[in-house]
Amino acid sequence: MKIGFLSLGCPKNLVDGEVMLGMARDAGHDITTDTASADVLVVNTCAFIDNAKQESIDAILEMAAIKGENKRLVVTGCLAERYRDELRKEIPEIDAVLGTGEVPQILEAIADPRRALVATASGATPQPLTFLRKGGALPDPVPHSRPDRPEYLYDDQTPRVLTTPSHFAYVKIAEGCDYTCAFCIIPTLRGAYRSRTIDSVVREARVLAERGVRELLLVSQDTSFYGIDRKERGALARLLRELNRIEGLTWIRLLYLYPTTITDDVLDAMAECEKVCRYVDLPLQHASSAVLKRMRRPGNRKTYDALLQRIRARVPGVTLRTTFIVGFPGETEADVAELDAFIADTRFDHVGVFTYSHEEGTRAFGLRDDVPAGVKRRRRQALMSRQKRIVAAAQRARRGASLQVLVDGPSPEHELVLQGRTEGQAPDIDAVVYLTDCDIESYRPGDLISATVVDSRGYDLVATPAPLAVSA
Repeated sequence: MKIGFLSLGCPKNLVDGEVMLGMARDAGHDITTDTASADVLVVNTCAFIDNAKQESIDAILEMAAIKGENKRLVVTGCLAERYRDELRKEIPEIDAVLGTGEVPQILEAIADPRRALVATASGATPQPLTFLRKGGALPDPVPHSRPDRPEYLYDDQTPRVLTTPSHFAYVKIAEGCDYTCAFCIIPTLRGAYRSRTIDSVVREARVLAERGVRELLLVSQDTSFYGIDRKERGALARLLRELNRIEGLTWIRLLYLYPTTITDDVLDAMAECEKVCRYVDLPLQHASSAVLKRMRRPGNRKTYDALLQRIRARVPGVTLRTTFIVGFPGETEADVAELDAFIADTRFDHVGVFTYSHEEGTRAFGLRDDVPAGVKRRRRQALMSRQKRIVAAAQRARRGASLQVLVDGPSPEHELVLQGRTEGQAPDIDAVVYLTDCDIESYRPGDLISATVVDSRGYDLVATPAPLAVSA
């Protein structure tokens, strides 16, 4: 059959989708981007915050509208895990629902949706999602507690169909999370933390490199926790050094680190291994001690300052990326002022600021959501304005500098411009480098070239490639 697939959400969810596509392909099905011709429509959903849930619902309804009598509609991922019974009840066009631990059952769902797992958790209270067809506000259903949830984690023998550009790929090195952050539903949806073996990750990386992948992006809910669940001390540093030896790879990038588990041996490997990007993605969430305590997050402004100083000392030239949440219950203007000062003093390279989403099933849901939506948006805008000024000054200072750029291909915004990234820029979430005054046809995605910065536009850089600098 022809399988049409739509995956939403984070790179970790994307990997799950690629695994399902690989299983379908190996079972003899065809993958198509033409939903009109597909026999089976699969929507791999996200349910992290309100906007993600609504985007997933909209995608399901869009697929339901074109389904017709001869197509099947399968819903997978975090929204399916969180609202499996409500979805089946309120959107009867759905033929099968697979939770986060039921990835291998995609073949059963494709072959016969009625055989797919649609178990109802004992004692769960279904809540109406009828509003979703009317464009209403999100409800507050009771999430399913599933102690019997299958805990799935793919390995190097699992088939995958990459949906990223051919020169980079995400590799999920672990699944689940053991932390109890008050705002987060992920442990409920994904289960306990569980790492893959070093050998499994290295074997997968070798295969990807042989297929032309030049950049590996290592992901999990907490990448720096890797191996701790297996009682393997220093596992992440050893993994990085093993991956650094793989011929054909150009960059190895770490995403989603955690303040208490980013150790010196990892930083040393980052500094010493030429293929490991000097790039630390460290979501800190806030700087106010009072807010962090209510969030059930470790640390405070003082410990964060010490951590960031240690990172910069051990990894010269490191790029620092972080994210913050504003509007958490009880947050005051003084708390935001402390966060603003932290951003101003630290001068992060990349900052993302999100407004707090009051999510049922989290520990914070028992708190009163007492910061008005308009105040949340105002606080976010003020912090992002601060960061924009910091980045603008840093980018102006880079004019005339020479840097290494990994080519991504022609820019989707500018027909005659090439687009790429430095080692301090991750795909999809960070700014880019626009390469001008060059013959686009002379460069291939995955080429590592030298370029000189000639200008900056907002967060992005404009550069010109050095003549004859293309490397295979």
